[in-house]
Amino acid sequence: MIVKDGQQSQVAVKKEAGAVTNNVDIESFADAGFDNVDSKSLALPFLKVLGQLSPQVTQGDSQFNPEARPGMIYNTVTDELYDGAKGMKVIPCFYKLEYIEWRDRDKGSVAPVNVYPADSDIMSKTTRDEKGKDRLENGNYIEETASHYVTIVEPEKSSTAMITMKSTQRKKSKKWNSMMMSLRQKRKDGKGFFRPAPFTQLYTLKTVLEKNNLGSWYGWEIEHVGTVDSEDTIKGAFDFYESCKKGAVRVNHGKEEQQVEKSPF
Repeated sequence: MIVKDGQQSQVAVKKEAGAVTNNVDIESFADAGFDNVDSKSLALPFLKVLGQLSPQVTQGDSQFNPEARPGMIYNTVTDELYDGAKGMKVIPCFYKLEYIEWRDRDKGSVAPVNVYPADSDIMSKTTRDEKGKDRLENGNYIEETASHYVTIVEPEKSSTAMITMKSTQRKKSKKWNSMMMSLRQKRKDGKGFFRPAPFTQLYTLKTVLEKNNLGSWYGWEIEHVGTVDSEDTIKGAFDFYESCKKGAVRVNHGKEEQQVEKSPF
């Protein structure tokens, strides 16, 4: 496991006989070996906020991590943990709103039953139950799900991931979109302002404790940092945006449900 932001890493680099060293120009082999790897072969990580009931913080669970704590940010593919109070840097690259139909967990599979686009009228066919779930006549429920595709920015590297915001976190998604839409920068010729593309802007994601009459949980806190200062990083974020826009990035919502507990709030 790897723990970010000041906590000790458990990953060690060992130099042994036959190991690749800095004397080998691995850049000369760039992109080789991925001949048959396409979007169907990749798992896009989710960034999740760990809660009190998350498998990663539950002793005895197969996904238990002794370094994990409620409020941390968890990468579902790399198992990396980020300190939620200190936060992590991301670049928003693409946004998508969907309505996802689920069966209750006690009824078997955690794979979505259906995924409806943003312009669907599926919500008009639901009724709100006593627990706040929007139920269809068949007993399944619909979750309005906002997906933010991001580039994670770290020293010496960057990677891609997705953040889903639903239920109480939908207002955070709307706030983030409003922040991006309201940004203005002065044109080079000094004549007026323009709205910068999201994939040129850097944000800090933190977590905060939230409460309502049903209980408490950790949610997202989003802060704008400024314009990305690396042209290469912006180009990489733009490439990810293009892939998302073309539908080349596949998302496994069912896998997300399996790896982190579903908040009841």
